[in-house]
Amino acid sequence: MKITAYNVMPFEKQGLQVLEKQLGIELTIIADPLTLDNVNLAEGYQGVTVLGHSLINRAILQQLKAFGIRHLSTRTIGFDHIDIESAKELNIHVSNANYPPYNVAEFTVMTMLMLLRKIKVSICRALVNDFSLAGLQGRELRQMTVGIIGTGKIGQSVIDILSGFGCRILAYSKGESVNAHIQYVDLDTIYQESDIISLHVPLTDENYHMINKATIAKMKKGVLLVNTSRGGLIHSEDLIDALETEWIGGAALDTLEEEAGISHFDMGTRIVNQRPLFYLKQFPNVIFTQHYAFFTEEATFSMAESGLKGIIAGFKGDDHPYQVV
Repeated sequence: MKITAYNVMPFEKQGLQVLEKQLGIELTIIADPLTLDNVNLAEGYQGVTVLGHSLINRAILQQLKAFGIRHLSTRTIGFDHIDIESAKELNIHVSNANYPPYNVAEFTVMTMLMLLRKIKVSICRALVNDFSLAGLQGRELRQMTVGIIGTGKIGQSVIDILSGFGCRILAYSKGESVNAHIQYVDLDTIYQESDIISLHVPLTDENYHMINKATIAKMKKGVLLVNTSRGGLIHSEDLIDALETEWIGGAALDTLEEEAGISHFDMGTRIVNQRPLFYLKQFPNVIFTQHYAFFTEEATFSMAESGLKGIIAGFKGDDHPYQVV
């Protein structure tokens, strides 16, 4: 079987080459994202795999179909960069990646602690030999009420880690409660009672900008907000307003709606026209990271593996856990 891998990052290449031999496939590796300009490179192949920087619209899907390609995977858990409705209409099989949730869960709890202990300010001071304590007094996680929005694999793993700290945990899930030992509540209760709110839901039309002026107004003054899920869950301008008025006491953002074309790239001295992103990261109580909560050795190999196995299983007509459509 022949598969074209687009948007291959340097850290993926070795793992993909190992998997090529293990899975007995012929793999062509391309560093650039998949676009209409280079989709022709996939002609003659049975499957295509991409990363999130490849924006797969209807036109690209139509071209893949014209080449006889019916199997597309993304080596990411999220798949909002793919026009899923068009894929359904064109009968193109789409699969996503799967990896153990501990990487993102550990990162999430780490950033909660960093916010509580004001680590960003502490590190910046130490770099200029300022070792004073003024303004660095923190709080203890065990005294907090933490609201978890979304209790899929990652959200549940965050809950498991937090349970060891002794804090009060509230959870919201659109589906059924999955942990009998955790108190499930509605979103308003999460907003009203949580000292820390952490987002762990996929981005949908329904929850786009779920954190906005109206929902922020329901939150406790000084609440800490953590997002290691999808940037579009938060209305950036409304978050800025809430930080400026100190209604929100701090935020840890591994993802932002405005990060496309920025996260995972060295912007150097280039002009970047995403004001919300650059304004947010200048706050002393905002930790902005480059969408890398997932980025561990274990996870990157699992992403590559599931990205290829999803295509192979779809080609064979086998059931598999990676199928989206």
